[in-house]
Amino acid sequence: MSEPTVVADGPVVDTTYGPVRGTDDGTVKAWRGIRYAAAPVGELRWRAPEPPRSWQDIEDATVVGPVCPQPVDPRIPIDLGARQSEDSLRLNVWAPAGAEPGAGKPVMVWVHGGAYVLGSASQPLYRGRVLAAEGDVVVVTVNYRLGAFGFLDLSELSTPAMRFDTNLGLRDVLCALRWVRDNIAAFGGDPDRVTLFGESAGGGIVTTLLASPAAEGLFGAAIAQSSPVTSIYDAERSRRVARQVLDELGVAPGDAGQLARLPVSAVLSASQRVFNAVPQQTPGTLAFAPIVDGDVVPDYPVNCAREGRTHPVPLIIGTNKHEAALFRWMKSPLMPITPEAIRAMFDGIAAEQPGLLLPSEAQIAAAYPGLRTKARGMGVARDIGFRMPSLWFAEGHSAAAPVYFYRFDFATPMLRLLRLGAAHATELPFMWGNLVAGPKDPTFKLGGLKHGRAVSERMRRRWTTFATTGTPEGAPGEPVWRPYRRDDRAVLLIDKQDRTVADLDRELRTAWGDEVLNFR
Repeated sequence: MSEPTVVADGPVVDTTYGPVRGTDDGTVKAWRGIRYAAAPVGELRWRAPEPPRSWQDIEDATVVGPVCPQPVDPRIPIDLGARQSEDSLRLNVWAPAGAEPGAGKPVMVWVHGGAYVLGSASQPLYRGRVLAAEGDVVVVTVNYRLGAFGFLDLSELSTPAMRFDTNLGLRDVLCALRWVRDNIAAFGGDPDRVTLFGESAGGGIVTTLLASPAAEGLFGAAIAQSSPVTSIYDAERSRRVARQVLDELGVAPGDAGQLARLPVSAVLSASQRVFNAVPQQTPGTLAFAPIVDGDVVPDYPVNCAREGRTHPVPLIIGTNKHEAALFRWMKSPLMPITPEAIRAMFDGIAAEQPGLLLPSEAQIAAAYPGLRTKARGMGVARDIGFRMPSLWFAEGHSAAAPVYFYRFDFATPMLRLLRLGAAHATELPFMWGNLVAGPKDPTFKLGGLKHGRAVSERMRRRWTTFATTGTPEGAPGEPVWRPYRRDDRAVLLIDKQDRTVADLDRELRTAWGDEVLNFR
């Protein structure tokens, strides 16, 4: 579907802060760039989000708002869809044309990925027209603070005159969810049927908020795609990163007051240097990510899941078959592949988590029999980064609520030729129904579009049905996606033909062990 043209008399909705005017093309209504929090500038730069000032005149919501400042990485040619600015706490809404106020349509709130440092809610990939129109749901996409602006822990510098809050990016998403709770009925949505969904870092925010008391009651279902569930760190580590950033900025801890006045460009430059340095120091780790702060995040999400302390809401969770291939293609240090880098990663984890039981070289070899060193490294990187943490979380959460586990295997001929396969993030165009990004998009250059459309239709049907009913049912004749339970550990394989497999990851679980990483 093409984007609607702007109409001068588009639909007006009164939000709790003021009226906004969107667009209506007869199939989908859309409102873009709606402010859900005050601009986090000046003394609010490293503070929890605050309500925006109310307005009386009708605000134009026909154009997306600014996105969080972030570095430009030539290896990742992302179209952010808008200019960068700290005044980025905005969201976008798409609703079926028939979704009048009070219509009670299911709501899907999207949290984008990007290693907690990149991306935006306004990327063309995340346009919600297809999902809203064909799934009969209201779609919301959310900007949140990234990198140092969203995940730098400066709390030890707080004084009576200057407070620094933790986990700002998480707090932004919580603020947006409260906005949805208070406003979405006016857009035709049901505040009691909200599904929080996200991919990569966005998926990590989903699994983290499932373990956050602050998120209680804000969503009734969740979808975590390729979540780095265990890329969450303790306060001491986060403070070390903060000191590195301060050193790069040339700011002494006693001069923290000037942090609010630093140019955006200076913060970006310093944080990018630290972002690049941290995985060199400890392979497989991120400089900026959620932390266990004892407040928004009381404990590691895997611990919470294992101990029955996650919110009892239905969950879809899964990963892609070749997650690590994207990072190899990008030559990214974020995901270690060589034996030396993998061992360094394990050593770093053990240093931060005394008493951890980590796999030996023999156990790693047993988990990936018959593979050469590089292929084995790719498997280890994929599984320590995404697959095993998702399994551990699913195992625990399945005792609290239904869990539906998947693996996305579909790859077009071009993606296979590029040795990407079903790499990290390759499921996104299919889930959104935005299959062809533009004339230069190579994904289907060698064919596969017919199968791709069928995969997309099936995936979107299951995702939106899950948002509607709490179960990801397919069309008649499609495989039944059984909940993930310990008696058979059912997994849906998403490919040219979907199929359900019992205990797909048995060999991995056996080799790694259910308690390999005991996050204590």
